[in-house]
Amino acid sequence: MAFLCTRVQAPNVDDYKKLAKVMQYLCGMRHLTLTIEPDGDNNLNWWVDSSYDVHPDMRSHSAIIMTLGKGATYTSSTKEKINTKSSMEAELVAIDYSMAQVLWTRHFLTSQGLCVMTTTIYQDNKSTILLAENGKTSSNRRTKHLDGRYFFMTDKIKKGEVKEAFCPMHNMLADLFTKPLQGRIFIHMRDKILNLPAIENHRHSQECVGNQEKIEKMDGSKRNRSDPMMSHWKPMTMTEVGPAHHALAHNF
Repeated sequence: MAFLCTRVQAPNVDDYKKLAKVMQYLCGMRHLTLTIEPDGDNNLNWWVDSSYDVHPDMRSHSAIIMTLGKGATYTSSTKEKINTKSSMEAELVAIDYSMAQVLWTRHFLTSQGLCVMTTTIYQDNKSTILLAENGKTSSNRRTKHLDGRYFFMTDKIKKGEVKEAFCPMHNMLADLFTKPLQGRIFIHMRDKILNLPAIENHRHSQECVGNQEKIEKMDGSKRNRSDPMMSHWKPMTMTEVGPAHHALAHNF
């Protein structure tokens, strides 16, 4: 959705197809809800990720997810405001974007009388972790052009307020907001973020994202077919995409 919002001024047929798929998925998955559970340790965990050069103007896309126990307490998916020269640099910019919310959350919980331990920020790029931890000492000719503000986190790491930790790509929750995940990987990430119970995980274990036949086998789809609002919904055909696209573009 964050990507489609950047295409409002100049949408094309492909954008309309993506929007139709998103609406079809949301209509079919309305029964899924977010459940937040505390873990009793007051541990703040953040997942920060970036997808390099995915926008038409060659800018990257960043995503941030925070958990305080089980279930996502805070999420963000935004287009980066500057162009970067590598995926490592894009990840460093994403961390810089997250630091304001990370520190504000720590201060808010502390003001509520909670003892907040060192905040963990998970990253799947080891080069970014080294650069964030060591600052300019790990910089070379490929990174010496970076602005000093992107090493703000280095100071916070030295003070013990935050720490970086490596997270394998198959466990990086923020990938759900930066990459076009499909099938079991998408379901795994979605279930982690929404904190779906085990019975829901089993129910959706055979779900195939984007396959309407698999979706309609689920219990929720039975209610959707009897829903008057859903009775008029049908996927757009190729002959209908053209006129709909022209009407959409005319409105903008």
